[in-house]
Amino acid sequence: MPGSPAVLAKVKNAVTANWARLVLGLVSVSIFIASWALISVYLSESGSSLSPYVPGPLSVADAFVSSFVDSVPGLADTTMWDMISSSLIRVFWGFLLAMLVALPMGLAMGSFRVLDSMGKPLVEMFRPIPPLAWVPIFLMVFKSFWGPIGIVFLGVFFPILLNVIFGVKNVDQRLVDAARTLGAKRMTVFTKVVMPSIVPYMMTGIKVGLGVGWMCIVAAEMMPIQGGTGVGYYIWLSADYGRYDFTYATMLVIGLLSILTTGVAEMIEKRVSRWMGMR
Repeated sequence: MPGSPAVLAKVKNAVTANWARLVLGLVSVSIFIASWALISVYLSESGSSLSPYVPGPLSVADAFVSSFVDSVPGLADTTMWDMISSSLIRVFWGFLLAMLVALPMGLAMGSFRVLDSMGKPLVEMFRPIPPLAWVPIFLMVFKSFWGPIGIVFLGVFFPILLNVIFGVKNVDQRLVDAARTLGAKRMTVFTKVVMPSIVPYMMTGIKVGLGVGWMCIVAAEMMPIQGGTGVGYYIWLSADYGRYDFTYATMLVIGLLSILTTGVAEMIEKRVSRWMGMR
């Protein structure tokens, strides 16, 4: 296959360069799983009332696989794939709306003192309010589809906004002055100096925002009025049926989804950085 040797070489180099980190990561995961298994066995053999709430790693692994094949407990013809699809759609729209609002707003507030002075009091007023505090209102007003999207929007919006503002304010003024000295117009300075400089800050906000967004969507989907879809609802439903192995399996799914979306964000960051000549 063309290109395969080059790809294998890159993988080999990556593993060689990070072997120590990989080994340490495997050791920490192994210790965690072993401790978990020992606690589960101890609770089971001692007849503890907590035993049903701490299924072993093998039970959770079996539930993880079964959740993608068998129907959700209490729902016919619905698997984990359907729940993931519902959550991903909500996270995508919430993230997209947050980006469309936070990016231009952050650029404006970071660039103009008047707008910063006008917007900062409102930002500081609403930023400390946890997005989850809005869950009952959003679900009652915007119902099962747009309600969770609104919660994700709030969770993603502020990390992106604040990091973009910080990035604009920390652009190296010497680069701006040099560009102007060479005759660059304001738009050229903005596209060639300001935007490349804020990419790392913006991506930090995106990664933090995505983590908060997943927490928000799980909480919003647990509410009964939400309509009964999504990974958050799967957690609630499986626990309600006493299938805690499926509950933990769904938590694992959420963690993997968060890692996946963050990984995609990092890939986009690298491509954008190369496109702007930063790498």
